[in-house]
Amino acid sequence: MFNLFLLSLIVFIISMLMYIINFILMKKTHTNREKLIPLECGFNFMNKKLLPFSIQFYYMSILFLIFDIEISILLPMIQKIYFFMINKWIMSFSIIITILILGLYIEWWNNLIKWK
Repeated sequence: MFNLFLLSLIVFIISMLMYIINFILMKKTHTNREKLIPLECGFNFMNKKLLPFSIQFYYMSILFLIFDIEISILLPMIQKIYFFMINKWIMSFSIIITILILGLYIEWWNNLIKWK
């Protein structure tokens, strides 16, 4: 119990020393108007007029996220093929691929992928 308390006290002291050293050595920042304004999604709030958001960009970003999640699901499955029974692995792999192909087909059918 005492060792745990001593260890936590040492960690606290080291972290506080690092914080104090950082506070002393940091460069003074000069705040200006441009640094205080948030800039999100490529919109510049310094201008008065706001440009309309491209819906094709939104669709492409959603499509990218879907296939990015697909890769994060399929790569561990490929590595663990020897630990699973092969018929369960093929069944789960085919279900995931079928869902992705079906979603891609629906997006293609609704002309969400085509640029106009």
